[in-house]
Amino acid sequence: MFHSRHCSRPIAGAALAASLLLAAPFTGAQAADAPDPADWPAVLDAAQGQTVYFHAWGGEPRINSYIAWAGERLKELHGVSVEQVKVDDTANVVARVVAEKAAGQDTGGAVDLVWINGENFVSLKKAGLLMTPGWATKLPNWDLVDTTDKPAVLTDFTEPTDGLESPWGMAKLVFMHDTATLTHAPTTLAALAEYLKAHPGRFTYPQPPNFHGSTFLKQVLATTIADKTKLTKPVDPASFESDVAPLFAWLDALHPTMWRQGRAFPQNQPAMRQLLADGEIDIAFTFNPAGASAAIAAGELPDTVRTFVLDGGTIGNAHFLAIPYNANAKAGALVLANFLLSAEAQARKQDPTIWGDPTVLAIDALSDADKARFAALDLGIATLAPQQLGPVIDEPHASWMTALERAWTARYASQ
Repeated sequence: MFHSRHCSRPIAGAALAASLLLAAPFTGAQAADAPDPADWPAVLDAAQGQTVYFHAWGGEPRINSYIAWAGERLKELHGVSVEQVKVDDTANVVARVVAEKAAGQDTGGAVDLVWINGENFVSLKKAGLLMTPGWATKLPNWDLVDTTDKPAVLTDFTEPTDGLESPWGMAKLVFMHDTATLTHAPTTLAALAEYLKAHPGRFTYPQPPNFHGSTFLKQVLATTIADKTKLTKPVDPASFESDVAPLFAWLDALHPTMWRQGRAFPQNQPAMRQLLADGEIDIAFTFNPAGASAAIAAGELPDTVRTFVLDGGTIGNAHFLAIPYNANAKAGALVLANFLLSAEAQARKQDPTIWGDPTVLAIDALSDADKARFAALDLGIATLAPQQLGPVIDEPHASWMTALERAWTARYASQ
């Protein structure tokens, strides 16, 4: 989402996207210049010399460096240039595409490829503003994707992807603690609340609508809601307040014991991680199981930090790449998306010294040489083994995230 996911989402950007969607509904006409990835040689020919404007979250230097490396490799291999457009709000990218549609700009769009998931994907899909369905499953490297043991690559916040976006990485919420100051981490929400009563000020979370902050809300909601089956369906306005009452009751009690008494919140996950590094808090979290190891390798966290998960499971999903219907460099975007599914790119991405983002590939489907790429990875001293990560709690329907963020803002933002 992250990944889409993996951005803060100011309310203004979301409201703009929504208003434009209402003002200019999609009429059903897709741009006619979309290359067919089933004819890959033709795609490669068309991509030569193109520049792909890749709109991706720019808040993590390690990820930016990885994207720069991918751009260099694409230039070497296929003569395609990549320019990362660093964004902190994927909803604004959605609004840009919607605005171009409203203005009749059905070709030559500013966004060639976008890192996306969750409600932003749903918005573009429902409006028909993504490139022809099925392109992702026609990529040459699609056969390497693990659709059996990683079914999240086929749905996005319960919404079928329908080949409209290509999976890029896996995510799962894990918590971090410094064993030098906290030996036994609290592994339930109740235990976390009790810990903060005894040690006030030692935990916080990023302010929603930041993605990580909103994910924490969903984690608490999935644990506290009386009828968990409701999370697989769109929000019911008639029962929403009662459905989220246990969540907000828990937060109401927690906030006074948090960092700065719950009156201020870190802007994003890197800022929260810095508070852990500075010893201001004892517990932080990340949506990347190898994120703590990557931060240790980069000198951003002490090597005494370890990770843990909550009893009963934590939120998990996949994050994706999508191509808008009016992208200017569709062929180049296809080539970049395919390269990012290669064993070379996925193994580098999973290396905690580079990024540490888990692969979407089925390792057993790879060649012996490519299997060796992954076998050689040292996932880091703070990374839990797959069997230690516990159950995955599926992402709620995308409408829950939007409704939760609005309710949180109405309740707490004025404080």
